[in-house]
Amino acid sequence: MAQTGSAVALAPTDDSQALIAALRSRILAAHSATLALEGWCADYKLAGDPHLVAERVPGADKPLTAAQRARLAIGPDEPVRYRRVRLACGDRVLSEADNWYVPARLTPEMNATLDGTRTPFGRVVRPLAPVRHTVEVRAPVPHANPGLDDPLFEVDAVLSTGAGQPFCEVVETYLGGALPRASR
Repeated sequence: MAQTGSAVALAPTDDSQALIAALRSRILAAHSATLALEGWCADYKLAGDPHLVAERVPGADKPLTAAQRARLAIGPDEPVRYRRVRLACGDRVLSEADNWYVPARLTPEMNATLDGTRTPFGRVVRPLAPVRHTVEVRAPVPHANPGLDDPLFEVDAVLSTGAGQPFCEVVETYLGGALPRASR
């Protein structure tokens, strides 16, 4: 799902920085980045259908670090699955995410959905009543006029069940495609 449209104008620079701050605040306050992004899509009318799809990005799995395994409360031999996706709303890619999850802590139906569909992780695991715990937020040097694929900020988070059991770690990069475009 390529994003073309370098000729599409962004909202003015001051508005862009305010929008980036508002998006970051919305993501950090939410228990589900998927729901937060879908609300953002609906509020800013980024697409006719504000529901996200997860486009898998092919490539080698990234191994978990020892610190990530500790945050997930798993040993060195516990199986973990890795998924890299681009979350899109209509023809806009809003974010890219590296997602490591413990399949034994999900239902067989959840694992099958993650393996065989374009359903975003947050929608699949909603029955677990997930709670997000932010590990770190990083912001690149701001661009005066961020392009569609320019990173706006990154969030590392751990998802736990409503009962407190961690089951997933994500590294999310939010992109300029999440910003509403100025009318031409």
